[in-house]
Order: sequence, then C-alpha cells, then structure tokens
Amino acid sequence: MSVEDLNAEAWTVYGQRQLSHGYMPPVPERLEWTPWEGVGPGAEILGDVSGQRVLDIGSGPGHHAVHLARTHDARVTAIELSVTQHQRAIGTHAGTPGVRFVHGDVIDHLRTAQPFDAAYAIGSLAFTDPHRSLPALRDGLRPGAPLVLSLLHTDLHGRGPSTTVAPREQMILLRDNPPLATQMWVLAPRLWEDLLTGHGFRVEAIDLLRPSDENENNPVNPVVQQLIRARRLPDRPAPDSSRPAHVSSRPAHVSGRPAPASSRPARISSRPRTPRPPAPHAAIGVGAIVLGDQGLLLGRHRHGTLELPGGTVEAGESLEETVIRELAEETGLIARPDDVTLLGTLLDHVGDVVRVSVGAIVNAWRGEPFTRPDESVGDWAWYPLDQLPDDLFVCSAQILTAWRPDLPIDHTPAHFTPYDRRTAPSGDV
Repeated sequence: MSVEDLNAEAWTVYGQRQLSHGYMPPVPERLEWTPWEGVGPGAEILGDVSGQRVLDIGSGPGHHAVHLARTHDARVTAIELSVTQHQRAIGTHAGTPGVRFVHGDVIDHLRTAQPFDAAYAIGSLAFTDPHRSLPALRDGLRPGAPLVLSLLHTDLHGRGPSTTVAPREQMILLRDNPPLATQMWVLAPRLWEDLLTGHGFRVEAIDLLRPSDENENNPVNPVVQQLIRARRLPDRPAPDSSRPAHVSSRPAHVSGRPAPASSRPARISSRPRTPRPPAPHAAIGVGAIVLGDQGLLLGRHRHGTLELPGGTVEAGESLEETVIRELAEETGLIARPDDVTLLGTLLDHVGDVVRVSVGAIVNAWRGEPFTRPDESVGDWAWYPLDQLPDDLFVCSAQILTAWRPDLPIDHTPAHFTPYDRRTAPSGDV
C-alpha cells in the first residue's frame, strides 16, 4: 500500500468514527489555523476573498469552507479525499450558498479546474508528497494567488520537524478509539520554503504557533504548528543564458521557541542548506562559540532554526574582526581581538557551490545577550552542552562538532582544517 493510500484509509476510518459518534464541529466565528481557538491570525491572511474562487484542500467536515462563504462571501470549492469525511460535510452543509463540496483527489481535480484565486490547507497538505502536490497547486492557482498552509511542526511526543523530504509515522487520535497510523511529511520551515520556492511560489512569512496559556489545560503540551504564507509567482519567460539566475528571498518572518528539554531526541538534527548559490560576498562566513557558565549561546533565526552568532566576512575584514562585529551586531556582546581564538576552516559544498565556514571561540566578553530588532537572529539563550536543542543550522552543527567531536549532532559532512595542528587533526567532521 502506498503512503497516500495508507493516509486515505486512515482518514476514512476517522470519518466513520466521527459519524458513529454523531459529532460535527461548529462553524467557527473566525478561521482557525490551529486546533486552539484564538491562536494566530484569521482569514485576513488570505486577503480579500469576497467573490473569489477559493480552494479548501482536505476540507474534512467542511466547517472552514462554510465560514469563508458565509462570513467573507467567498466561492469555495471544498475538496476531500476521504469518503466519510465528505459524507460528514454534505450531511450537514449541503446546499450552503457559495460552497461546492467535492469528493476526490486535489491533484486530479486541479488538472481540469479553472485556476483558483486563493488556496489553503489546514493540517492536510502534509499527508501528500510535496513533490506531487506543489506542482499541481502552482498550475492550479492564478499568478499572484495566495497559498496558506497550516502544518505540524512539533508533535505530541516533542519530535521536531525533519530535515529531509521524507514521510514519517504519525498517529491520528480520537477520544477512546485506537490510534490510526499515518505517514506525514513533517518538514522544517526552511525545507518547506525551499520546496515552495522551487515550485514557483514566494514565501512571505512562516510563523510557529503554539497553544496559549489560557487555552491549554496541559502546560507542557509540546505541539507546535507552522503557518506558511506563500504566493504563486507570475509565469516567467524562458531564461536568458546571458543573465544571472534569480535568487529568491527568504521569508519575512519566522517565530518560535525551542521544544522542552524532556522531548529532545537522542541525536540532534540539523537542517540542510539551500542549493541556491549565495551572493558573491557571502561565500565565507564565521560562527562564534560563546560558552558561559550557563551553557552555549544560541539564537533563533527568523526561519526557525537555532544557530551560533556569526555571519559573512565583509571586504577588508580579518576573520577576528568579523567575529567581533557579528557578535556585537547580533547579540550586543562586546569582545576584543585577543578574546577570539580561530579554530579552523570547514569546507563543504551544496550542488556546485563551495562553502567555507570558519569556527571561532570567544573566550571573554562584556554584556548580556539580547535580541537586536534589525537582526535575523534573536531570542538568545544559553543551552547546556548535554541538552543541546534539535534543529540546529548545519553550519553551526559542523563548527560545534569540529570543536567537540563527542557532541551527538547529525549534519552533512564537511572537511575541517584546524589552524593549530597541535590541538586537532584535519579531516572530515
């Protein structure tokens, strides 16, 4: 049985159980992108959908589609693969003005449908291989159309997202019924961004959402949802080989905090880099290891991953000067050249692009780290070395294992050449 057939069967069983219980969720007063009421934005992130053709992907019992039609005057096509979920929708909402309920596969439907003005998926797109769904969505949306996706980021077991495009087992839970096994593509934000960008979308924002204190009975609930806002790019003419390729921008915003220490895996993952080439000045970067009494200093990048202070070397700078400047700009910490010890050079490549990173230890500094509003990394915090978080940026992961090979961090390999050959051998890390 294929992954998608397994998922379709699981949702059919789920829908049958809900039919047996006689349960139908009420039509919400606002569009909810998460399981928790009032968390995150509402339908406004779709833009003005009045009179617009909107696609609800994996519409389930149809309550979100009905809300958009009733409250925002949208013309919604609510498509659902599970026959029992579709039965729930039409059993309650058939005949609702502005809503068309369709039983079928969204990819097949988009092959013949007129392009939609907007599309969204609440918790459903992760059950389909993105290499199949994203090309279909690009072809099925008009240029400039918004695509909003609510996706699982961290599950009930505290497992964070994967850094490879592969499904993994997740469970659908329903009251006292046995759990239903599914396969989901639970991917890191940067990975979703690269997939969307590669399939003709511009990612405008990625938010990490979690239950608020007043809405969550269990204060240690580790579940985190990603909310991705993207837009279908205009069709482009055939590329001119005499001009450089376009490099897409990163999302405007990603927020969130680390998962609880008790939920961390035995091995710490790191996200891959994009295969897109960097700007010419950005080929060499530094990463600074700042180790205090409370642990290692790491910050949260706006794209969701955790990383060391650091950045790219500017023209005319020494490596030590880059470490000092980036440390001050990103964290507010002040160091002197004598406080910086360069570890060595890490060399790897993504596609045809060679990447060079230099690790450094900052032995002394003044001040306390704080978030600088104009920087892409913030929420600085200290992490004990035996409790490092998951989802490290791969450059930071490579620097840390070059410094301490005993750290259990997974990452793509890189060749390390230490500057002090008396203290460490060169080789792959």
